[in-house]
Amino acid sequence: MKSNKSHELVEQVRIHCIEQGIKPDVTAVTQIVRQLLPASTHGELVAHIEVVMSEIVGLGPLENLLLLPRLTDILVNRFDNVWVDQGAGLQRTEVTWTSEQVARDFACHLAALGHRRLDDAHPFVDLQLENGIRFHAALPPLAVSGIAMSFRIPSREHFTLKQLLAAGAYSEAIYNKISEIISERKSFLISGGTGSGKTTLLAAMLSQVDQSHRIVVIEDSTELNIDHPHVVKVQSRLANSEGFGQVTMTDLVRQTLRMRPDRIVVGEVRGSEISDLLLALNTGHNGSATTIHSDDATSVPTRIEALGLLAGLPRQAIHAQMYCAFDYVIQMNDAQLGRRGVSCIAKFVKLDDGTVITEVVQSDSIHDAKDLARNTKPKMQVVA
Repeated sequence: MKSNKSHELVEQVRIHCIEQGIKPDVTAVTQIVRQLLPASTHGELVAHIEVVMSEIVGLGPLENLLLLPRLTDILVNRFDNVWVDQGAGLQRTEVTWTSEQVARDFACHLAALGHRRLDDAHPFVDLQLENGIRFHAALPPLAVSGIAMSFRIPSREHFTLKQLLAAGAYSEAIYNKISEIISERKSFLISGGTGSGKTTLLAAMLSQVDQSHRIVVIEDSTELNIDHPHVVKVQSRLANSEGFGQVTMTDLVRQTLRMRPDRIVVGEVRGSEISDLLLALNTGHNGSATTIHSDDATSVPTRIEALGLLAGLPRQAIHAQMYCAFDYVIQMNDAQLGRRGVSCIAKFVKLDDGTVITEVVQSDSIHDAKDLARNTKPKMQVVA
């Protein structure tokens, strides 16, 4: 927790940098703090500089949470209610700001760093910070309890399929089927909820792709950490504070076709880009992949249909293109039940009336009994 005096110092330094057009690096901040607090001892000066730097270029009171192992999300429900997810459900922390106003100033500063506005006229913001963290905030009164912030933490680790097998993410049979999907250039979706490990598995699978293949990755925020020599990444862009400069996922899918991809990878389909992706995968590019939010493998065709209808495609065309575009669904376990990893692999099947469904071809029998018996969520813990 930072004192009001520390908050005032941070604001003074921030204003000083803005007025003089100074980049807030360590050298500049040190000089400003010395001018503002000339009577400080060396030890006090160092402490003040650490606080200011953490607030101005870091994540302030959230900075130490980034050191937590397997951290995927930091969620702020209000200034004194902060939670984290380390892959085993949400846990409450003891981190707080001194007041709602201080937390609001923090969020507005992060928005400004990304050249976005966060104020009463623009009460939402969604952007990617320079360190790769995806940041979203909503201001009161839209966020009823107080300022709401979410931070999606990108993985810094590379995992191979064998490492995931050794960690118990799936059975030997699942591992063999996944390896077959890659080697035979089958197109697939990885389905699951937030924090279920979709991105981790997708990155591990793409790292096993033939090194001569050109992989073009489309994301709205950089999350895929692929260990492969021929990866090209393109990223969507939100409009600036004046409403210009937006580049959508749909735009990027269309541009990707001119980039000579062997495999097209969309980090996650969640909107109208599904139309162009289905079209692209019906013109070749075997071995392409994406992720999608769905509770189970049998619901994936329905989820794709819903997205396709929103994009203006007729139902019959959606199912016809879906069947030609994708071969398999790899379904993840529900992370809220306390275990990540693969639940099953299902294949797309077309019925006589043209409707597409999925049928399970490989399930994780090792954990079936445990999952059926598990009916409670992990206990809430407090993280210091």
